[in-house]
Amino acid sequence: MKITFLGTGTSQGIPVIACQCEVCKSENIFDNRLRASILIKIDGKTIVIDTGPDFRQQMLREDVRNLDAVLVTHEHKDHIAGLDDIRSFNYLQNKPMDIFAESRVLEALKREYAYVFAKEKYPGIPEVKLHEIENKEFNVNGIKILPIRVMHRKLPVFGFRIKNFTYISDANYISEEEKQKIKGSKIIVLNALRKEKHISHFSLSEAVSLIKELNPEKAYLTHISHKMGLHNDIQKELPENIMLSYDGLILQI
Repeated sequence: MKITFLGTGTSQGIPVIACQCEVCKSENIFDNRLRASILIKIDGKTIVIDTGPDFRQQMLREDVRNLDAVLVTHEHKDHIAGLDDIRSFNYLQNKPMDIFAESRVLEALKREYAYVFAKEKYPGIPEVKLHEIENKEFNVNGIKILPIRVMHRKLPVFGFRIKNFTYISDANYISEEEKQKIKGSKIIVLNALRKEKHISHFSLSEAVSLIKELNPEKAYLTHISHKMGLHNDIQKELPENIMLSYDGLILQI
């Protein structure tokens, strides 16, 4: 399984153009982050988790020519705003794109992209095939995927486990029952917005504490705000098996 971090940032705390903080002025590519998303290649299939506003740019950067399915964690704009650009894959593959999400999220997609689901379809609009998932294992083209229910303040969100890999992008609470689904993962990707406590995201210390509890071989932090600080500085503060992820990072599992 090959994992590519398409984006490791967030709309939370994105500064205005005039911001002069050290992160925004940094020339280190590790400090330049697009919205959080990952690309998974497994058993000849290619899956994306979330299509944020930077989806097109991410697909071009990674030269993705084939995409089998999209998994959607939740309906916030920084995770679905690029969905229109799946039309390019419709053209290349000559078929609708399979979209997997829970019922509430599918309804949100129908509202946000009403033209996609209209009876009178405009030529060239995205073509999708919606698949409703619940909090139980489901199958994407032969790939078994286990949802992990987490809370993003009061909003239920899904993370996903595929074999020994778990990805959670937006959470500040995970129940003991759901933690049991994560345990045994060799690699965990978990959100850590900033050092200060946040109303709907894990802080850096909260994320590190949870990772220590779950005890994976390695963990990567994502959904990182510019308020976290410089990549190289923060990395020095982390345990040896916990890394700040960065756009373009590739893992072979």
